[in-house]
Amino acid sequence: MAAKKTPKMKSADSSFDYKSIKSFEDACMKIELDPEALPEVSMIPEEFRKAIINCYKLYIIFKAINNGWIPDWNNWKQYKYFPWFRVLSSGSGFGFSSSLCDFVGTITGVGSRLCTDTSEKALYIGQQFGEEYAEFFLIRN
Repeated sequence: MAAKKTPKMKSADSSFDYKSIKSFEDACMKIELDPEALPEVSMIPEEFRKAIINCYKLYIIFKAINNGWIPDWNNWKQYKYFPWFRVLSSGSGFGFSSSLCDFVGTITGVGSRLCTDTSEKALYIGQQFGEEYAEFFLIRN
């Protein structure tokens, strides 16, 4: 069996504007993936399928926006930022709150791939891709 090729990033360009990634399709174009090639989830209970697919989409979005930056989890001095959300009981549903920095402690509320190197990128992702996060975090009937 032949090994699968790992998707490559288009050359990391210091002039890359992360705000040019406005959709999952834009992120796929950046890292040369087919946006129609989503994970096969038919063997997963139907109630979890959307969440799995949106988790995948968020991984791709972060990879594209991070533009080659990879978090070093052995370096506690390296800041790692992620969007922070809360479910509001006022009926407005799922809302973006702010970004936080992984600074001290061992608790995390996000997967290790869903972080970035600046609070600005975390804020942007939280605002631009709120629907993907909502489909990932929340159970919707």
